[in-house]
Amino acid sequence: MFPGRNFSAVAALAALAISTGCNSSTSSSGEGSSATGTKRVILLTNGADPFWDAMFVGMQDAEREFKLADAGLQTKMEVNDGTPKGQIDRLRQFANQTDIAAVAVSVTDSKNPAIARAMEDCQKAGIKVIAIDSDVDRNMNRAARFAYLGTDNVIGGQELGKAAAAIRPDGGKYATFVGLKGAANAIERISGFGEGAGAKFEQVENLGDDMDLSTAQKNVRDALDRNPDLTTLVGIWAYNADAIVRVAKERGIRDKSTIVVFDAAPKAVAHMSEGNIDAMVVQNPYEMGYLGTRLMKALVEDDHVTIHELYPSYNAETKKFDESNPDADILTTGLRVVHPDSGSPLKKEAFAETTEFISLSDFKKWLADHNLTGS
Repeated sequence: MFPGRNFSAVAALAALAISTGCNSSTSSSGEGSSATGTKRVILLTNGADPFWDAMFVGMQDAEREFKLADAGLQTKMEVNDGTPKGQIDRLRQFANQTDIAAVAVSVTDSKNPAIARAMEDCQKAGIKVIAIDSDVDRNMNRAARFAYLGTDNVIGGQELGKAAAAIRPDGGKYATFVGLKGAANAIERISGFGEGAGAKFEQVENLGDDMDLSTAQKNVRDALDRNPDLTTLVGIWAYNADAIVRVAKERGIRDKSTIVVFDAAPKAVAHMSEGNIDAMVVQNPYEMGYLGTRLMKALVEDDHVTIHELYPSYNAETKKFDESNPDADILTTGLRVVHPDSGSPLKKEAFAETTEFISLSDFKKWLADHNLTGS
């Protein structure tokens, strides 16, 4: 099963998040925080999506469970505009503010040197920095953050590719659709998909929409126009699922198309219920927020024992990661493969042992039990 916490608290906090609109950006001015001596622990998203609401619920749960208020800390979320510039500007603001203790960044462009420099400047200003959900380029900019926490996106892509191969064993041409092609999670999921799908599949399109919903639909239309024999449509980011399904309905091609997607956005859940999505690989944003908050608090407090608990290859005495382990500074959260209730050729044994295999009905029940609409 997915890692989990006190989900009665999750339910209450999810309701609070909805009522207060937690996906709105909090003020970067720090007004109120500095007056009370409280410092902010911030989630900086790559853009706006319900995915982040679930992550922020996890942060709020951890804030209460680990008593951040007693440590003079509070969690906040800053919603980026989907551009590298927007993220750079916010990070530069953070580096010049005195009421920020830590920031978790979902990096919009893994190879963008200005983002990495802005993260490094935050560290120089005494702010603890981690990457969450999407990392920096680890070969180029690993030192820009303390560690990464989130999905193993290569494995996630592989699981989605395996699902496509089970649904369409003869393979065929496929297209991938994503928001920001330069984001590490996009690069890793797309490469992983090809590995999981196998040699019978041929990628003919990889289209980014810069997080514009109308462009997301246009990309699907364009890919179909250029490739009449396109058989498999792959949604890499949460909202791509809705764009793909809308165009498939518009073109009347659902009966001959395989549609597999990342994440379980509320619209994607509804589309699978209607028979319009064949498989979803689902992350655990709640756990990312929960563990990310615990990690940031530990970094702020120099609690190296807790850091070691989260990252076993971190030595609490030397305060260093094991340099012989290339994954020492990576903490991954769980994956699920969600399949339709009936008629699906997918089988649990096709996927990794650590990946949960769950029917749509059971997944919807899990969401309802925890007062969530997506994951």
